[in-house]
Amino acid sequence: MKTLMLGNEAVARGLYEAGCCFVSSYPGTPSTEITECAARYEELYAEWAPNEKVAIEAALGASLAGERSFCAMKHVGLNVAADPLFTISYTGVNAGLLIGVADDAGMHSSQNEQDSRHYARAAKLPMLEPSDSAEALAFTKLGYELSEKFDTAVLIKMCTRVSHSQSVVETGERMVPEQKGYVKDPGKYIMMPANAKKRHPVVEERTRALAAWAETAAINRTEPGQDRSLGIVTSSTCYQYVKEAFGDTYPVLKLGMIWPMPKEKIKDFAASVQRLVVVEELDGFIEAHIKSLGLAVSGKELFSQIGELSQNLVKEGLGGAVQAGPSLKEQVPARPPVMCAGCPHRSLYYVLKKLKLTVLGDIGCYTLGAVAPLNAVDTTICMGASVSGLHGFVKAGDEGTAGRTVAVIGDSTFIHSGVTGLINIAYNGSDATVIILDNSITGMTGHQQNPTTGYNLKGDPCTKIDLESLCRAVGIRRVRVVDPYDMEACQAAVKEELSVKEPSVIISRRPCALLKYVKHPGPISCDQEKCKGCKACMAIGCPAISMAGGRARIDDTLCVGCGVCQQLCKFGALG
Repeated sequence: MKTLMLGNEAVARGLYEAGCCFVSSYPGTPSTEITECAARYEELYAEWAPNEKVAIEAALGASLAGERSFCAMKHVGLNVAADPLFTISYTGVNAGLLIGVADDAGMHSSQNEQDSRHYARAAKLPMLEPSDSAEALAFTKLGYELSEKFDTAVLIKMCTRVSHSQSVVETGERMVPEQKGYVKDPGKYIMMPANAKKRHPVVEERTRALAAWAETAAINRTEPGQDRSLGIVTSSTCYQYVKEAFGDTYPVLKLGMIWPMPKEKIKDFAASVQRLVVVEELDGFIEAHIKSLGLAVSGKELFSQIGELSQNLVKEGLGGAVQAGPSLKEQVPARPPVMCAGCPHRSLYYVLKKLKLTVLGDIGCYTLGAVAPLNAVDTTICMGASVSGLHGFVKAGDEGTAGRTVAVIGDSTFIHSGVTGLINIAYNGSDATVIILDNSITGMTGHQQNPTTGYNLKGDPCTKIDLESLCRAVGIRRVRVVDPYDMEACQAAVKEELSVKEPSVIISRRPCALLKYVKHPGPISCDQEKCKGCKACMAIGCPAISMAGGRARIDDTLCVGCGVCQQLCKFGALG
């Protein structure tokens, strides 16, 4: 049956058709929907793991037990999973193991735009790179064949445009291979030095065999063109840009396996054209490989290493005529990201800003506390870095640093990698105050469950991690819970914990305002006669509040009635 599917949805369908039985992932845009879609198939066990390292290790365990398995993550999540990734390259697999990684060129929802292709080369693992939904499905199924044929985990690399765009796919039936039983093999799976030394040559031979396979693989295909003055080597979404920009004008070598790449196929293609150009996003990965073959090639001198490409950028880089689209007569004002109306983090950030604290931030929707008008966050590095960084900041600072510095971290991120930083604080004894922003969900990636919510990926009740007990168990004696809607109580709690000479944790607990089960009192209104136009209510940056005619105006389609703005109004105009 032919149907439209998102690229991520197509990967999930490929998992189903290939007989995958076990999926473990951590949500991260643009990869999240793969696992959410996989969970819709009853035949697949699917779960959210606490972090990407746990997910890939669980997937390996399922592979060793004899079931085809999968894990997914975004590009920065692969950093977290890198430790097992490199050793899995040595051990190989039992049943097929696929690792999905989705890059975010353009940083639509990420703190960097690293190029995950480097991981494939560094870890010496094959990587497939689909350019549309049909290939996403087909490459997923092919990935399991390669995994079991070559005894290796296989990376399948998505990107924002392929993950989140729709194209036609033709679905098939589910085919489950006979389950492989686990066979004890210490030399293969126990990576102590004596065994690992014997496995390294196996990895190198496997890479040579995969490179040989790549020479004739159908997923690395040459497409003829009318004008051989130029030949283009490309992959992924850039292939789509090239075809939309030039059609069949120039010959194209489209690479579906991005590592290891073929050598002779590229040399033959180069010999068939007068000039060779690589069109790829971010780093010159393909370009560097081609140059290593001693071939003359152009690439990054024509196309930026920063951000996404487009049809017009491809045309411009290759000297083609750029088609200008319609333009607006008026300049559209920028619309920066903002926390939602009723967001429980907003009032807490207002308190931190009011107290003029240094705030080490983390990864999540609460990162938006860094933007105007709150401007309350000083750093955002990676998952868990706020807590670990706070310890070093306090230890290295002057005597009063601990009394004017806090870390903020979400509940999901705290479980992901913040708890180890808190253990470090307790173990090495810094007078650090950590604020856990517990909104009872994984917010930024679309309301996924996590170990603190009490529900699993499919919404079934499960063990719920008690944050207070966990913090006390790692050695924090001072743990308290506040309601962020109560700004006076929040301010008192923060000031008190900053004044003590020992580690402390404040849990700011209020469910995300967008959760379906959260009941709101309804919008408030502004008494125009009482309003003095002082703009005190504007200081929290709530999108439901604006100024009109010198007076505050409440948008009742956005306001949930959280009451935070009422606490700022000295004239009783909001109610």
